Amino acid sequence: MADRGAEPDTGLTMRIAAQLRRPEMLAFVPAVMLAAFWFGGEGALLSAALALPIALAVMRASPPAQGQPGRDHITGLPLRDTAVSTLDAALAACRLDGRTTACLVLCLDEADLLLDRHGHAAWTQILRRTSERLQGMLREHDRVMRLDGARFAITLGPVRHADLESLIQIAARLQSAAELPLSIDASTLYVRASVGFCLAARAPHGTGESLLCAAEAALEEARQQGPGAIRAYSAELQRASIARDTLATEAAAALESGQILAYFQPQLCTDTGEVSGLEALARWQHPTRGVLPPSDFIAVMQDAGLSGRLSEVMLFQALTALRSWDKAGLPVPTVAVNFCKEDLRNPRLADRIKWELDRFDLQPQRLTVEILESVVADTGDEVIVRNIAALARLGCSIDLDDFGTGHASIANIRRFDVHRLKIDRSFVTKVDTDPGQQRMVAAILSMAERLDLQTLAEGVETTGEHALLAQLGCGHVQGFGIARPMPFDDSLGWLSRHKAKLAHPPRIGRRTG
Repeated sequence: MADRGAEPDTGLTMRIAAQLRRPEMLAFVPAVMLAAFWFGGEGALLSAALALPIALAVMRASPPAQGQPGRDHITGLPLRDTAVSTLDAALAACRLDGRTTACLVLCLDEADLLLDRHGHAAWTQILRRTSERLQGMLREHDRVMRLDGARFAITLGPVRHADLESLIQIAARLQSAAELPLSIDASTLYVRASVGFCLAARAPHGTGESLLCAAEAALEEARQQGPGAIRAYSAELQRASIARDTLATEAAAALESGQILAYFQPQLCTDTGEVSGLEALARWQHPTRGVLPPSDFIAVMQDAGLSGRLSEVMLFQALTALRSWDKAGLPVPTVAVNFCKEDLRNPRLADRIKWELDRFDLQPQRLTVEILESVVADTGDEVIVRNIAALARLGCSIDLDDFGTGHASIANIRRFDVHRLKIDRSFVTKVDTDPGQQRMVAAILSMAERLDLQTLAEGVETTGEHALLAQLGCGHVQGFGIARPMPFDDSLGWLSRHKAKLAHPPRIGRRTG
């Protein structure tokens, strides 16, 4: 067992070594030399003259001891408590002389992906290099602290003037420094960073903790907007943050209480007019806010780690609906379910889907797995690659969603055994009247035909768009012009009416002579 009495000595040694590294200690060099000559004569003076510069150089070159109390063991930076106390001191100074201050919080985006892809050793180097770069961008009285995960707090020393524009410029400089390419283990890594900041005058309360929390709230808003965003704190943002936090608290209970429902939107074959499938889309039947679209809660659930449970709920409801349509004699070849990047990182995803299909006694061909094009474009995660390949081998159809908005290469499309391209609605809108849109869609359809891929156009809202897409050779269509997403009970009536319409098409009248 280690001797407990040795611990204070170690801490004291660290603190002494840290003090000796301070530039002010150079002022004592003449005194040391004089003392050496006084007590030891010329020989001691000569030894001190040789040894002291070497000792000082070694101490200055060695990094601060990491793992000491109040400091991060990876970067050596101070921690959250220091950020709060530093801001408290800056705010107190500002109240005395009329100056101001601010706090910024920078976060490396997709930190989990970086860690999974490159490992702990590389992740440690990323954090250390980022901390060094941030420190190199700041003035003498500004400080950098390590928060949890991939987040860093930057506190600005008191200044005469700081406004929104100047803080945006500072945030952009810090972001640019953090995003410079990193050379680690003979590989070049690229990272993205989001930044949130708060001016002292905008903090809800005049404390360091309040200012730091406000900057963190601004960071969360930035992360909601996508990688590489910068956001400033405001009262409106605070209200939105509170609403989002409340929604996150309610999300887990909503999944278990049946408030999250699958709404179904039909997909039609342009050749026959028959239903080729229905897509399951999540809706939240909120007790006070009504029906919420995915844009209001999907990101909240992902941040809360609930995306896996959400996909389980959606898959169960989709397969339950498919069995019910079969029993009602309503022909629905497939049901489509969306799977996000977090779902596809589950190494047991393919086994779980196979078990669900067996439980419902459904063939894998009846399930279409929808994957965003951006996921297929990013092939660095081997778990995702294996999962998509396993689902394709199982017999599930793979739809590439939002095609045209990402950067998926033809090689990746073939590698993932994609069955159908879903042309993004941005290319479909006004395709019947805009020649540029027509050329873009025609090019996508021509490529798909060469690759022997089916196509589906999303966001079809008018009869003209539907007709033009059919003429261009798009195999399937989906959108408000055909039907809006509907609850399962409503889908029974819609499918019955559509089946009857196909059985008894309208007769074209003849002119009588």
